[in-house]
Amino acid sequence: MASEIQQLHFLLVPLMSQSHIIPLTDVAKLIARRGVTVSLITTPLNAARYKPIIDNAIEENLKIQMISLKFPCQEAGLPEGCENMDTITSPQLVNQFFLACELLQTQLEKWIGELEPKPDCMISSNALPWTQEVAQKFNIPRYIFETISCFTLLCSRKIMKIIQDKTIVSNSESFSIPDIPHKIEFTKSQLPESMGEKSDNYKGLVEKILQVEASAQGILVNSFQNLEPWYVEEYKKTVKKNLWSIGPVSLSNNKPSMNEHPSIAWLDSMKPRSVIYVCFGSLCRISFEQLKEIGSGLEASNFPFIWIIRGQESSAEVEKWLAEDKFEERVQGRGLVIRGWAPQVLILSHSSIGGFLTHCGWNSTLEGVCAGVPMITWPMFAEQFYNEKFIVHVLGIGVRIGVEKSGGFVEGDQVKRAIERLMNEGEVEERRKRALKLGETAKEAVAEGGTSHLNISMLIQDVIQFNINN
Repeated sequence: MASEIQQLHFLLVPLMSQSHIIPLTDVAKLIARRGVTVSLITTPLNAARYKPIIDNAIEENLKIQMISLKFPCQEAGLPEGCENMDTITSPQLVNQFFLACELLQTQLEKWIGELEPKPDCMISSNALPWTQEVAQKFNIPRYIFETISCFTLLCSRKIMKIIQDKTIVSNSESFSIPDIPHKIEFTKSQLPESMGEKSDNYKGLVEKILQVEASAQGILVNSFQNLEPWYVEEYKKTVKKNLWSIGPVSLSNNKPSMNEHPSIAWLDSMKPRSVIYVCFGSLCRISFEQLKEIGSGLEASNFPFIWIIRGQESSAEVEKWLAEDKFEERVQGRGLVIRGWAPQVLILSHSSIGGFLTHCGWNSTLEGVCAGVPMITWPMFAEQFYNEKFIVHVLGIGVRIGVEKSGGFVEGDQVKRAIERLMNEGEVEERRKRALKLGETAKEAVAEGGTSHLNISMLIQDVIQFNINN
């Protein structure tokens, strides 16, 4: 068996977006730790960005390589260098971006065609349905990688049916999700753009994803059995095929030394569970006016905080305001503003962090869960309203900031009130206990003998079996 595994070669193809590349790179490490050779498809700018992660994996003696294909920006009508979704400058370019991804097919087929022996399987993002065609051409089993939860996957299917039946009329009218064990309500304005009436950009893609799903060999989900047991089992019945939860894949990262970032020394000086960590992911575009309101709410709350202002938000206008308003001077010793990247997993797992103000992206949600940290939920787009409902109503570890639709504006006072509710009102201790318990359960899932660890063994076994039968 061990020699069979060492001869295996897995090919991983992520959508060129942080929210797909990061977890699939983690999956690459998890699989390579079993002795499998892994090739990760990327493009020149993404390869440069993720090279340090792969270099670390190679130092760990893992057989991982990056295969860089030229991203066809020009051919798809994109500006040169637009190789990742976080570099898209306008929503109008989303279509062209997906077209560019599709145009990678010829290069990928050429690369596989020249390889001897061929890869033993392909794992690719659900948003790249064309990869199914590539897998079938070379008789390679393809596994779909889902970057969202089974809760979201199941609820969105039920909502699609409700929309098709036209049982909801106005954007603000709330409706319940039928036949699930929790009371979950949505309004139309909280749904992802791909479900809206003006969603021609996405309609074709969503239909294609569902069509090719039937041909896939199986589905991998970045979640774990004990996080959402009913939803994992129910979604498995819905798709009628092998479905393995293999997460949280972020726990594949070996902890870096604790003194690598200035924020860690700052956190060391704070009381346990006293600091709010504020970060909105790589794709959220936050206006200058909204940033000022966040700043005013953080200051008024009187709680210590770390606030990450990402590259796109850190404009000359923002810097001018921070300087003229003397914001950082006023909160000195209590608040830390970080521009650009910060080691989120490391910060969240620090004992001084008491809460996480998040946009509810699934990667961030899982990182909060793994760290055992309660959350303030501020969904902005995509499936983030699903994740908010999951955090607040299913897991019971969150407090809503109170947005009712994508792009909803939040006043500083709402930020202040949400922090107070999370940190010192109502069922604070109960919420914290639940969050800590989930953090332990997440670690158990990926440890040897845990459900996610066993599911990776089952995936590898499935690939070996496919090759025997074919």
